[in-house]
Amino acid sequence: MAQLLDGAGKLGWVLLKAVLRFVFMFINNCVAIPSYCLYLLLLQPLRIWDSSAFWHFEGVMFKWLLAMVSSWGWIAGYTVTEWGDDVRPISEEEAMVIVNHQSTGDVCTLMMCLQDKGTVVRKMMWLMDHVFKYTNFGLVSLIHGDFFIRQGKAHRDKQLIYLKDHLDKYYHSRDRKWIVLFPEGGFLRKRRETSQLFAKKHSLPHLTHVTLPRLGATHVILKTLAAQQENGSVGSDTGTPNQTGNKRKGLQWVIDVTIAYPKARPMDIQTWIFGYRPPTVTHVHYRMYPIKEVPMEAEALTDWLYQRFVEKEELLAHFYDTGSFPLEDGQKGAVSRQMTLDPVRLCVIQLLAFASGFMWYSVLQHLYCCLF
Repeated sequence: MAQLLDGAGKLGWVLLKAVLRFVFMFINNCVAIPSYCLYLLLLQPLRIWDSSAFWHFEGVMFKWLLAMVSSWGWIAGYTVTEWGDDVRPISEEEAMVIVNHQSTGDVCTLMMCLQDKGTVVRKMMWLMDHVFKYTNFGLVSLIHGDFFIRQGKAHRDKQLIYLKDHLDKYYHSRDRKWIVLFPEGGFLRKRRETSQLFAKKHSLPHLTHVTLPRLGATHVILKTLAAQQENGSVGSDTGTPNQTGNKRKGLQWVIDVTIAYPKARPMDIQTWIFGYRPPTVTHVHYRMYPIKEVPMEAEALTDWLYQRFVEKEELLAHFYDTGSFPLEDGQKGAVSRQMTLDPVRLCVIQLLAFASGFMWYSVLQHLYCCLF
């Protein structure tokens, strides 16, 4: 009987904590997202006068919003440990980031682990499934200039055309540096069986922890953003000026990011919201490739991309067996870095969000009373 009461008490605490977290996040969204939109509406004259300053302010607020999402997980004890290459030294250089995709929690994990990477978060562009457009964060991503892609053969060709147009229109004009995409084109659990059947039919590697990537978006991004000379090789700059008038060098790196969850149990957005899972460490592995090592021709790029995901399969298999990623060349012991968030900064950002929400509520209420 005592054991039953103890179990009921623990369940009650989990449910109460989940309700309190949901209420807090609901209010958090209600004050932060409208404030972001209203500030940008107020700054529209600046966008006409000095667009670089406008997108600088937008990027700062965008990073704050992503820090709020990160804080939801951090408060619940969800943290990140980083492995492999240190990407911070190239945070000001242009890069394409390719990530394996297991669940909706992958985006939240990236939002957290990129917070300490300089200006990356405010100058990055995301490629995500079109369903995210209809979430609470969809409006923010739409304003920021992220691209929502529709999956499926019926939409594939048109979506690639739309993607190129989007990159031409927004990537340089808003001074973006990193572009993040999930080449698998869907969650692991949904695509694994189809991918394995495709691999068997075409004598390709059998993958369990990742799926075979799709080439389309990756190829479009490289062809559009990487500097190329007349012979098709990668050059030193794109010739496209940035907002300061200086020539851009184009993509300089491809960053291969592998996300691993303990016991191969992906963390979804519901977990981040309700916090019902015990404190969990998500592991993120980085590998950097200079853009000159990446082939641009479709067939060679396909082979190169397949090889990266074969390597991801090996990394994840090793992690699930041992709890750590394998040693890099020249390493004598496993090297990992605990990614930390500044609690003071998170508190200040939350206070600013709630203060802004109260301010805009007061302003709008005053305007309503004056007009009506």
